[in-house]
Amino acid sequence: MNRFTQLMVITCLSVPAAVFAAGDVSDTSYGGSSADPVLAATQAAFGRKDWSGAQAGLQKALLSSPQNADYHNLYAYSIRKGASPDMALVFKHYGEALRINPKHRGAHEYVGEAYLMVNDLPKARQHLAALDKLCFMPCGEYTDLKKAIAAYEAKRKP
Repeated sequence: MNRFTQLMVITCLSVPAAVFAAGDVSDTSYGGSSADPVLAATQAAFGRKDWSGAQAGLQKALLSSPQNADYHNLYAYSIRKGASPDMALVFKHYGEALRINPKHRGAHEYVGEAYLMVNDLPKARQHLAALDKLCFMPCGEYTDLKKAIAAYEAKRKP
């Protein structure tokens, strides 16, 4: 095998691994790295469905880290899941998460779900399209939002 062929084989084998490793820096499930005590506490509060407790912790965290996209995303999520959500505040914080990190898959999924809550299917579809571009292969956020849109559409059919 000549040198050029060896380099091509190595490159072709390396690219998929690099793509999968590159992913979204933010863990977009309930709260990212367990090394971050705020995210660990938030995940625990979510597990208990303690939306107001999660909100309080995230509000405090945002005072010291206003540029943390995960905090904004999860703060909006906790408001959305709580009783009588203030949707203007929900959209404000999802918007801030996406301003900080336009590739934040969790924020795209969750804001898409929020748009379904206010009956704005076209906006939800825009975020599904964004996820389609962000996910190299179908990712959980894309799959979850796609299912939410399908369920929304099924409920709307006469």
